Amino acid sequence: MSAYPEYPDLLPGFRWQDIDAGGVRIRAAVGGAGPPLLLLHGHPQTHLTWHKVAPVLAKRFTVVATDLRGYGDSEKLPGDADHRNYSKRAMAADQVAVMAALGFERFDVVAHDRGARVAHRMALDHPDRVGRLVLLDIAPTATMYAETNREFATRYFWWFFLIQPFDLPERMIAADPDHFLDRHLAGQIKIDGSLDPRVVAEYRRCYRDPATRHAICEDYRAAAGIDLDHDAADADRLIEAPLLLLWGGLGTVGSLFDVLESWRPKARSVRGRALPCGHSPQEEVPDLLLAELDAFFAA
Repeated sequence: MSAYPEYPDLLPGFRWQDIDAGGVRIRAAVGGAGPPLLLLHGHPQTHLTWHKVAPVLAKRFTVVATDLRGYGDSEKLPGDADHRNYSKRAMAADQVAVMAALGFERFDVVAHDRGARVAHRMALDHPDRVGRLVLLDIAPTATMYAETNREFATRYFWWFFLIQPFDLPERMIAADPDHFLDRHLAGQIKIDGSLDPRVVAEYRRCYRDPATRHAICEDYRAAAGIDLDHDAADADRLIEAPLLLLWGGLGTVGSLFDVLESWRPKARSVRGRALPCGHSPQEEVPDLLLAELDAFFAA
């Protein structure tokens, strides 16, 4: 019996598994039947961010919602000098291994925020595994760093705070992790009442773990270093999978970046639009998100 919690009230019909992804334990919720669909969350969420959409998707897909390494109840690896343990390449390999362990060699992906950055790397490193790809509320990492200005740095200050050397951000967040988490969510969610208190309680539970906070800092440190190196090395490679981009029209990414244009040099097939929400369409406008996914996967 697993030592980690399960959430049948939030994800009815799902079962929870701890999967060995090549030596890294990844926590996954699996439900439904049909073609495989991998859901990847962002920061500061866990797989529970999908609770409003995963049960509906499970009516036509075998849905696999995981906690990324370092997040939720997945394994927390230590940091390393070049932050390789939390490179998007390593995190993407975890998810490919999870799907293979479940018997899925090729699958579709819907990914948000940090998970979308993992999915971008997955589509480049494992093009034979990714069928169709949906990225929620991101522009490419390299683009966002290259086009940084005062407004972006103010709105997304954690991109620059969390990358500071160990253990400055870890110690500062430890003073009041609930407050840091709550302020982070409040700044990104634009539709009041979107967050289920039960889900927020789980986000807080996970964020109170020092190992989780360290892993999150390492994730961001990798994004500002080794991930940019990998992106530069693959500057001429394109995402082969059909790509749907959806973003919050009320959020920072939609306000400060031309999302479609930022991805056109990165993929062979790009489509998408803004949704009337902030950073988390899966929690703020789940019905609209589901309609977009239905249309994309039916095409």
